[in-house]
Amino acid sequence: MVGTVFVGGALVLTLSALAYPAMLGVETASASQDRIIANTPYGPLTEADRDFVVKVRAAGLWEHPLGMIAMRKGTTKAMRTAGEHLVVGHGRLDETCRKISPELGITLPNQASPQQQQFVATANSKTGKEFDAAATAVMRVTHGQIFPVVAKIRATTQNTLVRQLADQANDTVLDHITVLEKTGLVNFDQNNFQQTNPPKLPKDQLTPPPPQPGTPVLVLPIPKELANLDTSSPTPPTPNPSTG
Repeated sequence: MVGTVFVGGALVLTLSALAYPAMLGVETASASQDRIIANTPYGPLTEADRDFVVKVRAAGLWEHPLGMIAMRKGTTKAMRTAGEHLVVGHGRLDETCRKISPELGITLPNQASPQQQQFVATANSKTGKEFDAAATAVMRVTHGQIFPVVAKIRATTQNTLVRQLADQANDTVLDHITVLEKTGLVNFDQNNFQQTNPPKLPKDQLTPPPPQPGTPVLVLPIPKELANLDTSSPTPPTPNPSTG
């Protein structure tokens, strides 16, 4: 876990590292993503690195509550299990984000973006099988969109804390994709179209609002009964040997 690699020492930060990112949906947050905005004991921090940490935090701010709703409203065991994995996976990712953000001088949001808040409201307005279908659809699309973002950060970042967050996020996103597909509700043709053709929304709809100065950082709790839930990458299936 990221928390095991912390060392003491002050950071050498530029003022721009503390600035709240301009736009933080799953789309590009800046035209100069490779620009170094801070030099830290863990390696240089780029705009892309900073925006990634905030994206992971923002994802938890809507997927964690939607997971809690799915645990309560899901009509099948598979749907309720998917909710459990969302709650635990994002609770753990959020803990990492909260640990590394002070080390890197990153300001975290306390609210999801308006678009993400609407995802939750829309799904929560449904009941029964309609809830299952709506929640699965939006979560599978958004996880599919963020998956390549995680891979790109993991491949390019020079910051060890961001790299470890990307490792953790990769496992978590893959786990969530897997449990959502186990619901049997994923329409792959529709999903793939929506993943690659997202709606063009104003930037203010995609941006988590900045926190009020002095506001405590919101914690996404993990229920005690789920503390030992395994949300690591799923084990690849073993093919059945040919019978001839």
